[in-house]
Amino acid sequence: MSRTALRICPLCEATCGLTLTIEGTRVTHARGDRDDVFSKGFICPKGASFGAVDADPDRLRTPLVRRDGELREATWEEAFDAVAAGIRPVVERYGPHSVGVVLGNPNVHTMAGGLYPPVLLAGLGTRSVFTASTVDQMPKHVSSGLLYGDANAIPVPDLDHTDHLILIGANPLESNGSLCTAPDFPGRLKALKARGGTLVVIDPRRTRTAKLADRHIAVRPGTDALLLAAMARVLYDEGLVEPTPHVQGVEEVAEALREFTPEAVAEACDVEADVIRTLARELAAAPTAAVYGRIGSCTVPHGTLASWLVDVLNILTGNLDRPGGALFPQAATDKTPRPAGPGRGFALGRWHSRVSRHPEAKGELPLSALAEEIDTATEEGEPVRALLAVAANPVLSAPDGDRLDKALDSLDFMVSVDPYLNETSRHADVVLPPPPPSQSPHHDFAFNTLAVRNQVRYTRPAVPLEPGRMAETEILARLILAVTDWGLPCSSEAESLGKQGVDPDAVDRMVIDQTLGKAVKEPHSPVHGRDPRELAAQLTGDNGPERRLDMMLRLGPYGDGFGARPDGLGLEKLLAHPHGIDLGPLRSRLPQPLKTESGKVELLPGPIADDLPRLRAALAARPEGLVLVGRRHLRSNNSWMHNVPALTGGSNRCTLHLHPEDAERLGIRDGEPVRVKGAGGEVTAPAEVTDAIRRGVVSLPHGWGHDRPGTRLSHASTDPGVNVNQLLDGRLLDPLSGNAVLNGVPVECAPAAEKLMPLT
Repeated sequence: MSRTALRICPLCEATCGLTLTIEGTRVTHARGDRDDVFSKGFICPKGASFGAVDADPDRLRTPLVRRDGELREATWEEAFDAVAAGIRPVVERYGPHSVGVVLGNPNVHTMAGGLYPPVLLAGLGTRSVFTASTVDQMPKHVSSGLLYGDANAIPVPDLDHTDHLILIGANPLESNGSLCTAPDFPGRLKALKARGGTLVVIDPRRTRTAKLADRHIAVRPGTDALLLAAMARVLYDEGLVEPTPHVQGVEEVAEALREFTPEAVAEACDVEADVIRTLARELAAAPTAAVYGRIGSCTVPHGTLASWLVDVLNILTGNLDRPGGALFPQAATDKTPRPAGPGRGFALGRWHSRVSRHPEAKGELPLSALAEEIDTATEEGEPVRALLAVAANPVLSAPDGDRLDKALDSLDFMVSVDPYLNETSRHADVVLPPPPPSQSPHHDFAFNTLAVRNQVRYTRPAVPLEPGRMAETEILARLILAVTDWGLPCSSEAESLGKQGVDPDAVDRMVIDQTLGKAVKEPHSPVHGRDPRELAAQLTGDNGPERRLDMMLRLGPYGDGFGARPDGLGLEKLLAHPHGIDLGPLRSRLPQPLKTESGKVELLPGPIADDLPRLRAALAARPEGLVLVGRRHLRSNNSWMHNVPALTGGSNRCTLHLHPEDAERLGIRDGEPVRVKGAGGEVTAPAEVTDAIRRGVVSLPHGWGHDRPGTRLSHASTDPGVNVNQLLDGRLLDPLSGNAVLNGVPVECAPAAEKLMPLT
């Protein structure tokens, strides 16, 4: 007897609603939920493969604990005993910073990943924090922090209402969007064109998105910031500046960008000066417009400057914070909106990495620095001796995975929270496997703050938790109790959590008590002056995570304020709307989101001004030889989707794209193996000769390289591909954000039979 259940898809940032068909406890089919208030029935190949992802036979079902050098199945009690015994002595002997924490991309795709890592980090007190953000989006966080005083205040393009959209370094027809949560991004772009709007794509590859565009600019990789600076220069020179209100520093930016004329940048960008002028004029002339940059403009030497200039263009044309432009979403679980006014601002470099002295950004150190923080001794503090990796596979996602691979083997102790024994978790002393997504609840804490329409949705588990499994929320709560002093006395003799009888709900109760205790003291809070114990007693939900969600909804911008606003949101109301609740289109919000010290958008922050001389030096740079860029496939998501047969093969292959003229010059034939050499190493991949990439550029997809021993990825290992990040040695970083430079890096290519000389 089959039944259906609703589930929000966790496999990419689009967050589409699904209707699952379930036979017993097995998901047999997935289709788009036509009544979902946000996705309205849209589904992509990943969502359609939900059942195959969910039932992957290689998913771990019980914890693994290393005994006599081998990972063996263990009980949950044994696993958490081992965690406490391994981590706590390291903290006691070497201090909290000797424990590193790596948070991977899937954390933002799960409810547990949104609720518990902040508590874990606060409890540990470590500064050795590394996440996937520094191989992806950290430049946007830093530029937003400097402009708006809040690193998470990221404006998104109002896709459904704009007249003119410029995409730079973005390919949403493959990625489904990123830092811009939009189910059916392709359909929204087609609707833009159907209503007479204009789509411009700036990308060195003629991607599927570029093919849809009215104008495609094949810019030279790594020169995004130069092109955007020249567009801003045109706006000033031609009197086209009509800035957004609540902004300071407009004239200072004019002076700072004085040298970046279209003629000055044209050769470096390989874009004609007249084309740059046309881009700027059309942007200014459009009734409404938005510029949107993504990973291609983040993972370059001037990633923070490029991210800043995206917003500068939106601000100078008056398109920031107006419908049809770029707006700040407001999620239902956002904090209670505070009155507009000056805030604390955003600071960089509050501490530095131990070896290379990289400044922290948003509380994180560069993932590129993880290996050296483990394997290099200095007089500056202790190296990382123990590691907690939560949904992270940095051996594939960070530069120079070979070095990191060796470094992980040298750790005193390592814990992985991961459903797979992959290239990173194979090094762990304890592996804690979360259940498949059908057995987990879902609410998008992160992605709703980036959504192109305000809405709220929550789905409970579609399938009961399988016997012997532990909910991911409980795994992370127990991990917190095992390694921190919160709820347990710190003892060098680790005792069993089971023996001590510690309830993992203690973590949720602590967070609820702290949050409500703070809320009742805030004058702008709807619960100001009330008794936090009385408020906690009103919370609904079947467990601690649901009670926390209820609390966040009720305190949030649409919440009922614990009775202060009877028509407002709470968990019970949300559960009564299984397809979600539409909260309306994005709207103008300035100056309320600003947390800068001035209370205004600070258009030329000091760190940005200090980095501009480096961009001026790039005016004279001319790359010699080939440069590398990455790419993304629709049926893939970083390194964690290659073990599902339905999502591999076809166009989703690990091949080297290169232009026909480059192939002919190098003697490379389509389909034959090519050796690619970079500063960090060498890989061999089959050639795919295509004129969809500009001359002088080659492209490899990221997330591949599933050929290391000791993993349990039976399908991925049959067609492992190569790890593009092995071509990088980790030394190239955007200095403001610590983000790895993954695009526009020099490489050498030759037929596999030929020898390549070392790069100079």
